[in-house]
Amino acid sequence: MSVFANSPSMSQAQVLPVVRQPILDRQQALFAYELAFPRGSNTDGSEALTGQTLAAIADGSLKQLVRDNRAFLHVSRELLVSHAETLRQNARLGVCVGPALAGDEEALTTLRWLKASGCLLMLEDFPDDLGEEQRAAFEVLLFIVQYAMVAVDHRDVDAANARIEYIKSFNVKAIATGVDTPEDYARFIDAPVDGFQGKYLLKPERVDVPRMSPSKLGLLRLIGAMNEPNNGPIELGKIIRDDAILSYKLLGCVNSAYFALPRQLKSVEQAAVFFGVNRMRNWISTMALGGMDERPPELLRLALVRAQMCERLASGKPALKEMAFTAGLFSLLDTLMNAPMSYVLEHLPLATEINQVLLENTGPFAPILDQVRQWESGDVTSEEDIHKLAAIYFEAAQWADHVYAFADAVAS
Repeated sequence: MSVFANSPSMSQAQVLPVVRQPILDRQQALFAYELAFPRGSNTDGSEALTGQTLAAIADGSLKQLVRDNRAFLHVSRELLVSHAETLRQNARLGVCVGPALAGDEEALTTLRWLKASGCLLMLEDFPDDLGEEQRAAFEVLLFIVQYAMVAVDHRDVDAANARIEYIKSFNVKAIATGVDTPEDYARFIDAPVDGFQGKYLLKPERVDVPRMSPSKLGLLRLIGAMNEPNNGPIELGKIIRDDAILSYKLLGCVNSAYFALPRQLKSVEQAAVFFGVNRMRNWISTMALGGMDERPPELLRLALVRAQMCERLASGKPALKEMAFTAGLFSLLDTLMNAPMSYVLEHLPLATEINQVLLENTGPFAPILDQVRQWESGDVTSEEDIHKLAAIYFEAAQWADHVYAFADAVAS
């Protein structure tokens, strides 16, 4: 299946190599996605990448990736100036520009026109040690953009706060980037920033004594019961029979138009027979995790994308596919539960191979999960790997968004 479902003529080589990285607001809800390119994808504004970007904008492929959310795409000067009309026509797609545009009158004129047309503009981080003339040029940019990034991973707290206050003085909203640990997040939660981005979302907070609420323990018991190796379709049906909401979510998902089933499935038992017991275990786990309210919703989406990518990357090994899905989904279980992984896994009877990768990053699933993590962080450098992972990622993200919509649903 083509990664661009609406563009069957587009070859895999033309798939835009882009990953969506969430920016969360102060309430930890999704504010926007930053659309970032892997480091090895020749992101210097080349003609080929510009053409791919324009094609993805024009045919709606980028919109498929971000749904109806805001998204900021890094654009070169060439793309900005030569194709401003294309950018203007996509209201939810914001433009992220680099500090090199300071003093570039043609680029500044284009940015003003885009802003007047309703386009959202974000400025990438810029150096602290600016001369008076350079600072004046940057301030022209700050009078135009609505948002600006502030990297907090290479600044101390005082320097970062000074930069935030400086940006806010131009009535520009500040997005803290490089927030890579829960401790980083805690240091800047009281700062006047409007959004956070970084790896902190993927890491649990440090706790001296692991504890979980009764609801979380109940959820783990449910997942543990489903993963008992001798359970078949009838046993899975019995396990969730009394949970009307969970059954509602699961059956709503499997009967949706996305899967185009030849007939409607009316019970968990039927679904387990049709899709297979292992796949149904994975989907029930997904629906159950969707009931957790205290963690950022985007976290479960990330776990679902990981799960689907791991399954696709294990496609050459049929016996491992569904276990790979479990490994990807549960790779963020410590963060979802906000407890150490070793403590969480004490409550789950998982296969040895899954425990190996979750606790030690060893075993058959470790290389697969490492590939996915490298893609998430933009560290893929091989052009061949970039093209392969871009296609897998795009489809995984669409699948995850569809399934999450049911996991997050409330029975009516």
